[in-house]
Amino acid sequence: MSWLAVLLIGFATADLTHSVRPVRLLPQGVGATVVVVVGLLAGLTGTADLVALVAIAAAVVLWGQTVTSSFAGRRPAWWPLLVLALTLLLTVALARHAGTAGGVLGAWLTATPLPVLRNLSADRALLLAGAFAIQLSTGNVVVRLVLAATGTVNPARHGTPEDPEMQLKGGRLLGPMERIFILALGLAGQVTAASVVVAAKGLLRFPELSSRRDQARIHLLTEYFLVGSFVSWLVALTALVLLHT
Repeated sequence: MSWLAVLLIGFATADLTHSVRPVRLLPQGVGATVVVVVGLLAGLTGTADLVALVAIAAAVVLWGQTVTSSFAGRRPAWWPLLVLALTLLLTVALARHAGTAGGVLGAWLTATPLPVLRNLSADRALLLAGAFAIQLSTGNVVVRLVLAATGTVNPARHGTPEDPEMQLKGGRLLGPMERIFILALGLAGQVTAASVVVAAKGLLRFPELSSRRDQARIHLLTEYFLVGSFVSWLVALTALVLLHT
């Protein structure tokens, strides 16, 4: 699953870069560069691996371009979601052709004094890094795209007082935190504890949702909260499934 791991790391790097420096083409360029560098450091230097790294770098650039276009209103929100889904499915389908990761990364894992990392294979370490990395900015991007695709929010009103995100503040920070908690607890076999995190979010948000006097606003915020939360949880659960594949 080394190709899948590199793909996830590329997506995560591009989205994180965009959240820090939303400069035209910079996030996609950084993400594509990280794909190649990580792949080479992981010893993916076979012919098939090198071709895959180039294709993955191109997929990261395509993802970044379609996301930017969708947020700007130039493309439908479902377009980057389709790119993401097809890329993931194709990478998983071709995973058996991927080389085994090793190289500099494998040597470092073998020599590290940390027992937790020393017992990991390079493939597993890469996949863990990618799975946790996409819980950060990429998870938020996917949530925003689904909200836009379902008509729950209008991308043109992003950041305005009419944007539900401005009414329920803290979602950009709470989302990554809860996804990381869910993924970590799921890997530890603590599914019950993960469900407590899910329930706690609903309880904490309920007073804020019910305090509105405008019924139309309450319905809009409730739909925004429910759709966004379920999509956010699915991002974490999908990563958990990939780690157990």
